[in-house]
Amino acid sequence: MQQKKFVTNIAFLIILNLLIKPFWPLGIEPAVQNAVGNVSYGEYAILFNFSFLLNILLDFGVTQFNNKNIAQNNHLLTKHFSSLFTLKLGLGFVYFLVTVILGLVLGYDFRYMKLLSILALNQFLISMTLYLRSSLLGLHLFKTDSFVSVADRLIMTVLCLILLGRWFGLEIDIMSFVYAQTIGYTITAIIAFGTVYHKTRHFRLTWNFPFSVMILKQSFPFAVLVLLMTFYNRLDSVMLGSLLPETEGSEQAGIYAKGFRLLEAGNMIPYLFSIQLIPIFSRMIKHKENVEQIVKTSFILLIAPALVVSFGCFFYAQEISGLINHVKPGQISDSYREFSILMLCYTAISATYIFGTLLTANGNLKQLNITSFVGICLNLILNFVLIPDYKALGSAYSSLITQFFIAGIQIYFSIKIFKFHFNTKLILSLCVFIAGIVGFNLFSRTMTSNWFINFAVMCVFCGLWAFVSGLLSLRSIYKFIKFK
Repeated sequence: MQQKKFVTNIAFLIILNLLIKPFWPLGIEPAVQNAVGNVSYGEYAILFNFSFLLNILLDFGVTQFNNKNIAQNNHLLTKHFSSLFTLKLGLGFVYFLVTVILGLVLGYDFRYMKLLSILALNQFLISMTLYLRSSLLGLHLFKTDSFVSVADRLIMTVLCLILLGRWFGLEIDIMSFVYAQTIGYTITAIIAFGTVYHKTRHFRLTWNFPFSVMILKQSFPFAVLVLLMTFYNRLDSVMLGSLLPETEGSEQAGIYAKGFRLLEAGNMIPYLFSIQLIPIFSRMIKHKENVEQIVKTSFILLIAPALVVSFGCFFYAQEISGLINHVKPGQISDSYREFSILMLCYTAISATYIFGTLLTANGNLKQLNITSFVGICLNLILNFVLIPDYKALGSAYSSLITQFFIAGIQIYFSIKIFKFHFNTKLILSLCVFIAGIVGFNLFSRTMTSNWFINFAVMCVFCGLWAFVSGLLSLRSIYKFIKFK
């Protein structure tokens, strides 16, 4: 029953998100970057990622802790909501204060500090919404959460279209772009709060110091994990700004942001899988149910399209990068090389969203934290070595190596801890599937003079090849959906 519910809800969630969210990274952000330029957008990217690095202070693992515990004990929502909400407000104040102080210490001027302050506010609103959504997910209100998950992007897209169209005499610049995000995040946070409030029996702002200390102690391992994962995922742009001269650093960060854009948009799919899976994994583990089948099927359903996307974007990097970044016909995108390397990360990231979520639900935070710490060290070393010579492309290679290292270690820990059977048939099917994808991509590029037709044909053949290679089967998918 858990598997059938998971498939139904994840399908609804993905469809809803695909209808709305792609307009932001594939339409709005490229248009804004083209309007304001690489340097200005690069400054925004550097400060955005800088504000992300301190996210531990915003949440301290409370969201993951809340999601896991509400899923296992629904009655805790009413009991703890008031205290946890107040704690989140307190953490938000600390985060904002520390972010501003660090910005001043780093010598940011008034213009940078103004932008950083608004981005910090946006991070707080995002974190608050994610916390509120964790309560909805813990209660298995998946469809309600699906609507809340797209509200911010829908509002922000409309506002940015108004700015880009210069309606009502408004002009687009980085500040107006960030303000549009603030409005979208604020309205969404209010909607999320109202939805959760409706599910509680009582609510009032109250500071319960002993309770807060207890929660922070229990959630500390989650907090460390979030901090480490944030660092190895968000360091690249910040290091480009730090290791290169100011203007060049901002320009290279802007180029990296172009290459990273589709990867960030694509991460929506495995992320949606993970937030649906963690309460399911948590509940199944609590009741000592075997999770091997749902892990295997989730992995196959996610990794098959991820491989097609990764290799497809690698072989068609110039064309797809030019399309996403609105490059004029006949010109080549200045970020296509970074794009081709970064999109290979998508396969590794998809795997970590499955196995990292499984380990989190099982409470194996020590293994996850050690893995993430080593990943940060690896990423730092690679960036220090590669950025001075290869600039944004060096950061892309650093990210690729780090992501596959993290994915491999998490898969190893999952197999060892849960004693999964070594599935020879699955490994062979994966190898055959990958070989077929590479072959189809090489062949498809020579088919016609229209790359879009070639790419579409390649995707269709790869989809069919997933079944021919034995990686997927209609029978197994049907049995999975109908599994009780």
